[in-house]
Amino acid sequence: MNTNYFTEEHESFRKSFKAFLQKEVVPYVDTWEKEGKVDPSIWKKFGDMGYFGLIYPEKYGGLELDLFYTVIFLEELQKVNSGGFAATMWAHNYLAMTHLEKEGTEAIKENYLAPSITGDKVGCLCITEPFGGSDVAGMRTTAVKKGNTYVINGSKTFITNGLYSDYLIVTAKTNPEDKYKGISIFVVDRNTKGITSTKLDKLGWRASDTAEIAFDNVVIPASNLMGEENAGFGYIMQHFALERLIMGINAHARAEFAIDYTLQYMSERKAFGKTINTFQVLRHKIVDMTSEMELCKAFNYSVANKLNHGEYAVKEATMSKLLSTKMADKVIYDCLQLLGGYGYMEDYPLARLLRDSRIGPIGGGTSEILKEVLAKLIIDKKTYRKTT
Repeated sequence: MNTNYFTEEHESFRKSFKAFLQKEVVPYVDTWEKEGKVDPSIWKKFGDMGYFGLIYPEKYGGLELDLFYTVIFLEELQKVNSGGFAATMWAHNYLAMTHLEKEGTEAIKENYLAPSITGDKVGCLCITEPFGGSDVAGMRTTAVKKGNTYVINGSKTFITNGLYSDYLIVTAKTNPEDKYKGISIFVVDRNTKGITSTKLDKLGWRASDTAEIAFDNVVIPASNLMGEENAGFGYIMQHFALERLIMGINAHARAEFAIDYTLQYMSERKAFGKTINTFQVLRHKIVDMTSEMELCKAFNYSVANKLNHGEYAVKEATMSKLLSTKMADKVIYDCLQLLGGYGYMEDYPLARLLRDSRIGPIGGGTSEILKEVLAKLIIDKKTYRKTT
């Protein structure tokens, strides 16, 4: 137990959450991977246990716990060996719900945040567009105000929970002439007329439903605007810090899972009359991988601690995602190699881990974009103002 950040209460939570996952998730993961979606009943099970309310206010049914409960939540989700299932859960919990809590009106919080905490409603966050990718300011989706309504037209892509969610957090241009200063954020009911979702076929994250979503004259009440009109870009940037840290934590956790599994395999697998964990070249490979993973984990914990104390750690969170996802890809690639031919077999966890891990340096801002963000922070001395 890392006593700098985790108390006995934290470890008790980890133990109980791990047991919950072993009972309610692990036996069904392979089925969900094949079907391309999770069983709808799992949402309510998570909600009943309070897992969607860890950081949210008690007023809406949350628990108002510190961020290290979230760290545990993320780490243990990675160890069920389904990046898709994990993404389905954390995209709802920390992408969609974060915007509800930070920018939603009281009515929106009652209608969407509270049932999201209980698992009665599932959300998705719609930012990325087919022609925009990581260029948030270049989005083309528009929301035109007409009386007491907004009319949304455009499309989004690579949206986790984009097919089966109950509501969508949608970013759109309310002032198209002004690049990043003209973006607003809305909550939209799934059953609103004019919304069409198409499932995407992915290399990894097979258990998650990922969709391209089209908006054709989708009319929503003006009261569905979240925060101030044209202030959406600032909200998005604000929450990217948490999203990037989440992906950094996910990366070190799946790398740790891969190493632990590989160590167990090496202790049992024999070659030339002895277990392969006695061969120096393989032992040193494990040392290299473990050292890199532990460095990333320690850094990620330090970033979580900054966010936990209200610091705006955009630079550190960006570094977390950049370095940890690169590390995880390398570690998992090398772990698969240590399993030899069995690493390439679908019956062993490394094949799925390798596929699932590859989205790390892409989703939530590509590594190339993150390097430019960091270059602006480090070289150009750019600062980002905290908006909420």
